[in-house]
Amino acid sequence: MLEVNNLCFSYKDDREILNNISFKLDDGDFLAILGNNGAGKSTLLKCLNKILKVKNGSVILNGEDLMKMKIFEIAQKVALVEQKLPNIEISVKDMVMLGRKPHMKWKLTQEDHKIVQDAMDRIGIPSQMYSNYTANISGGECQKVVLARSIAQDPKLLLLDEPTSNLDIKNQYIVLDLVREIIREKNIIGIVVIHDINLAMKYCNKFLLLKGAQVYGMGNINDITSQMLYDVYDIKSSIHKIAGQKVMLVD
Repeated sequence: MLEVNNLCFSYKDDREILNNISFKLDDGDFLAILGNNGAGKSTLLKCLNKILKVKNGSVILNGEDLMKMKIFEIAQKVALVEQKLPNIEISVKDMVMLGRKPHMKWKLTQEDHKIVQDAMDRIGIPSQMYSNYTANISGGECQKVVLARSIAQDPKLLLLDEPTSNLDIKNQYIVLDLVREIIREKNIIGIVVIHDINLAMKYCNKFLLLKGAQVYGMGNINDITSQMLYDVYDIKSSIHKIAGQKVMLVD
């Protein structure tokens, strides 16, 4: 279970980005964070794993406050899939192996190597790409490498910052299918920042809408209304059920 209580964050210029953000998630939940650019979506993800230091609040994961932990301890429990890989010269396989670093004592074990291999196989990274430098692969391939690294990390909380932004339509569905499958199979919690509302409605079971540095709304797919989307995005739309799937159509 994840409990976020009264989370507040401001930059050094005292610009308020997040104000009293609170929500709860159960194991197996997949939450979509929605909102306009600048709403604080990516900032919230980075606060949840202490990349950014919060001004106030707590993040309780399975009874432990992540804000009171050291970074390496958090890395044993929380994985972040960012939009871009770090600008370092490293092979694809070594990048995925970094997912095991929080769990290592002295060196990679045979079990670590198996976990890394399973993660790359799961994501569909071909063996001929293992030795390629990450700087020389496409944006879509990079996104898969980061996801494989996060799976190898074996987290209890998986954070994804626009994981489909560099992917073509087919790979958007492949990646989100995999993410949802892993969340269900391992019974972990997933949180994704995503701009495509229809992808969010297809794959996520919980939704958090941010507006004006605060939580505008929180609930399941049945709680999402066209009025909420208008208030948050300033677009007129309607929500329909097509072939059993709810979709948003812009008027």
